[in-house]
Amino acid sequence: MDKALRSMDRGSTTGVAEVQRRWLTGPDHRSFVAHHVLPARPAQLEALPSWVRPELAAALRTRGIEALYRHQREAAEAARAGSDVVIATPTASGKTLCYNLPVFQALGEDERARALYLFPTKALARDQVSEARALAAALGEAGPGIAVYDGDTPAEQRRAARRRARVLATNPEMLHAGILPHHPSWAELLAGLRYVVVDELHTYRGVFGAHVANVLRRLRRL
Repeated sequence: MDKALRSMDRGSTTGVAEVQRRWLTGPDHRSFVAHHVLPARPAQLEALPSWVRPELAAALRTRGIEALYRHQREAAEAARAGSDVVIATPTASGKTLCYNLPVFQALGEDERARALYLFPTKALARDQVSEARALAAALGEAGPGIAVYDGDTPAEQRRAARRRARVLATNPEMLHAGILPHHPSWAELLAGLRYVVVDELHTYRGVFGAHVANVLRRLRRL
């Protein structure tokens, strides 16, 4: 398996079927307990909810999104209704839209509304922010201000984030050390906070998870 993966890392065009063949005929194949291929199945698609603003629906269409997967619609509807939601689906299954849809809808309905996105790593935060900014760009002038606030954010951009950001992407450490102790400077964000997104929830385990839970309790108190 390692050899097959290394060959793909070097830019090989090896297909999935060939990699699978190598695994099944390689020196470690006797250690396999079971081998099963899950058949493809058609997507369960549903229309955008009726509460989605026309300009947001148009922005989604420019991004190639004409409909939602069932889990996306269920998650968005639950968040819209004010419920806490946990999304546990495979990689690349559209979890980002599960929260971007209700968040962007809320920001368009209420100019005071704000959202906080928490990511465990800086790289993941910046990757997800690029997706949110692409959706905001599709909205044109109606797009919300989106900012990253972490240890790499320059001082001037930090000041701008406190003043103008409607969606703030950060990490638990920065929330603990850079935002909550200085909450008067973040009064507008905290007063209008409608959604808190905790991405990669499974990483918050053990002592670290307990610490993050307490940080979130402090956030709710403020």
